[in-house]
Amino acid sequence: MAKKKQPTKSIQNRRARHDYELGDSLVVGLQLSGRETKALRLNQGSLRGAYVTVKDGELWLLNALIGEVPGITFTPEEKTRNRKILAKRREINALIEGKQQGKTIVPLEILTRGRYIKLRLAIGRGKKQYDKRQTLKKRDEAREMARALK
Repeated sequence: MAKKKQPTKSIQNRRARHDYELGDSLVVGLQLSGRETKALRLNQGSLRGAYVTVKDGELWLLNALIGEVPGITFTPEEKTRNRKILAKRREINALIEGKQQGKTIVPLEILTRGRYIKLRLAIGRGKKQYDKRQTLKKRDEAREMARALK
């Protein structure tokens, strides 16, 4: 019997691309409980305001919200608890090195397709207000050019 293809599901951090100049992304694992896994597979999560920090040579995802699903309840502490990020040592060292250079490790999206739940990270530099305005201006100009060409 052929396997059914699951639709691509992911929980996006939409503000990340607006607030940061991002470099290459990296896909890493997350240490989750069974209830958290089920809730994320049902798209009950949010990366708004989430960030990654380094503690004792390990990466931790902080402030990521996992919502409730009918039949699965969480205490307020469990919804936003710290979750360990699972990655290879050389990947962790590369991210820590970027952090020491004054950059930020930004969670971009939670990927729930397939057997494991993964997290896409990127190292980014925070944009200033004028950088954000400039990006919006370029996008508007490109949109106007596309309309003119039609």
